[in-house]
Amino acid sequence: MNVNMLKFYGWMSVGLSLLLGNVWAATTEHLIECKVELERGVLEADQQQTAVVKVSLLADAPPQDAERPPVNLCIVMDYSGSMQGNKMEQARQAALEALSRLGAQDIFSLVIYDTHVETLIPAGALKDQRRARELIQSIRPSGNTNLFGGVSQGASELRKAVGDHAEGMVHRMILLSDGLANVGPSSPGELGRLGTSLQKEGISVTTIGVGIDYNEDVMTSLSQRSDGNTYFVENENDLARIFNEELGDVLSVVARNVRIKINCPENVKPIRSIGRDATIRGQSVEVDFNQLYGSQERFLLLEVEVPATAADIELPLLSAAIQYRNLFSEQDETQSLALNAQFSKRADVVQASYNEAVGKDLLLTNNALAKEEAITLYEQGDQKAAVELLRRNQQLLIQGNEYFSVPQEEITAEVNNLELRSTQLEEEGLNTKNRKLLRTEAEQTKSQQRTKSSWFK
Repeated sequence: MNVNMLKFYGWMSVGLSLLLGNVWAATTEHLIECKVELERGVLEADQQQTAVVKVSLLADAPPQDAERPPVNLCIVMDYSGSMQGNKMEQARQAALEALSRLGAQDIFSLVIYDTHVETLIPAGALKDQRRARELIQSIRPSGNTNLFGGVSQGASELRKAVGDHAEGMVHRMILLSDGLANVGPSSPGELGRLGTSLQKEGISVTTIGVGIDYNEDVMTSLSQRSDGNTYFVENENDLARIFNEELGDVLSVVARNVRIKINCPENVKPIRSIGRDATIRGQSVEVDFNQLYGSQERFLLLEVEVPATAADIELPLLSAAIQYRNLFSEQDETQSLALNAQFSKRADVVQASYNEAVGKDLLLTNNALAKEEAITLYEQGDQKAAVELLRRNQQLLIQGNEYFSVPQEEITAEVNNLELRSTQLEEEGLNTKNRKLLRTEAEQTKSQQRTKSSWFK
């Protein structure tokens, strides 16, 4: 009997009880479809084990007949001396493109920084776009890079959008830099803590690193902690495309202040969140997402320890509550879900219960973590181990793809990418460009960033 037939019979044997056990929940009354699933719907009986749970949120496309939520956008632009020439020209054009996509209901501000920080366009409705365009065109590079000061000032401009409708707005900062932060606080830890603070205020920071001289650890730490996007732009001519891509996300946000709260019974132990920061206290787990885009899925992968359980027993694993602000109804919504596990002594039933959607996300997330580990190994002086890790993970992806009923395009693309990255690491070493590629790719995968950018170059 082939794998697909095993899957069919395995799901037939457990499908009804899984649905009755409320393994997934989604209703047409909600903007977001929420699910909670196991990597394997049936676990091995009579042995203690770990299992991977996926809690996912899939947002509907924005309603066609509804006015989109207003946007509170601040661009924070590095205009230090290294931004001279085509970099600055392309950055100005990208900012102008962003400006052109905003409407009368939106709020815009622009902060520029070198050694000093200046609010070039204070936060407000764009009543005079011509004047704003003239100010953007007037930016000229000079000085050093006070990145922390620029982000702090940008946050101050965003905070001006307060009042009755602040909860219904999308608050976003786009930070552009091409150099090392060399004025003021400049470590990944310091910028990460700033990102955490901004996330709590509902502000996401998208970071765009231009060229190969910026500090990718500082930039990704800021975007990761604030739940923003991350970009590496080797060629400044791509800036307008990246800004356009980012504005597409900003203008399609359908929910914000998203929080997942999980509780496990005493005999089930939450061990770790895979690829995403989460707070685990005893039997409870919490994770926050700042926003959710239309037609986007975001998820939490949680590893739990499951006690030895007899066959044919249905064991409660967790209950989950998902809370978010619906930006179209301007109401807070909550969904509740529960997950039960089934057990069997039959290896074929366990094997056939494999959930391909969860398996794919787990493979790709673990692959992102392997890229980060490869950077660490190389910088500890073990180039061979770093290369071997990437190639070992490439084989894991190949083997995993063979198990799917239909090969997954994302995994096939990442197999090819790992071939390139491992060869680069072996032949060129971890030079500045290769490090940025690995770091950015890992972060984009872990944060489930929706991007049309091609990494595989």
